[in-house]
Amino acid sequence: MTSREELENYLSTLLELERFKDYGPNGLQVEGKPEIRKIVSGVTASLAFIEAAAAAGADAVLVHHGLFWRGQDGRLNGWLKKRVAALLGPDINLFAYHLPLDAHSEHGNNAQLGAKLKFVSEGRFGEQQLGFVGRPPQPLTGAALSALVQFRLGRAPTVVEGDGRPIRRVAWCTGGAQGHFEAAIAAGADAYLTGEISEPQAHIARETGVAFYACGHHATERFGAPALGAHVAQLFDLEHEFIDIDNPA
Repeated sequence: MTSREELENYLSTLLELERFKDYGPNGLQVEGKPEIRKIVSGVTASLAFIEAAAAAGADAVLVHHGLFWRGQDGRLNGWLKKRVAALLGPDINLFAYHLPLDAHSEHGNNAQLGAKLKFVSEGRFGEQQLGFVGRPPQPLTGAALSALVQFRLGRAPTVVEGDGRPIRRVAWCTGGAQGHFEAAIAAGADAYLTGEISEPQAHIARETGVAFYACGHHATERFGAPALGAHVAQLFDLEHEFIDIDNPA
């Protein structure tokens, strides 16, 4: 068991919240009970996730995508009211960490995705050093990398092939990081993996020869929250459970 305050302070220090300029508040977004025995981790604080966590007996939930974002209306009505009410009723704490969880060198989304794909990380790149760059254990063909992604993530990526070069150096950044493609190219990548693709990236891949893999926003960000949840559970002697709410995006 631990206190809400102790857990909040530890996570703030571990994830170095002050380093990041983010799209919303990181940390404790909804205050619940002061003592925590069970933490439930997940990707997004959706209503389905909150209700499942409450049914599982959570005192706190730990997610990557929280409830509040820059530019949001802010009024507690509609879907947002339902999510907040689902937390307040059973007095559940909501901890949410966006870019700090992407970036953490051990428990973060990018570190965990790299480990899942057996990539050896050799450095960082891009805005706020969110992206990772490294190599697979041996050079891969484009088809082999697609097969690896599908096997490890459970879904086939959308691929824009490059010039067919052997993939010796890979860059990756989870979620909606398609805008980091040019930085990945500058970092020397033969292929770039992220969650989503927008219209410009297809042309850039064809024109530079660097392959682009859109592997799913949710699919690439399923690993950081449970890794962090397991870490704090072990440290503070908490019960931990990961609940994955399927998302095709």
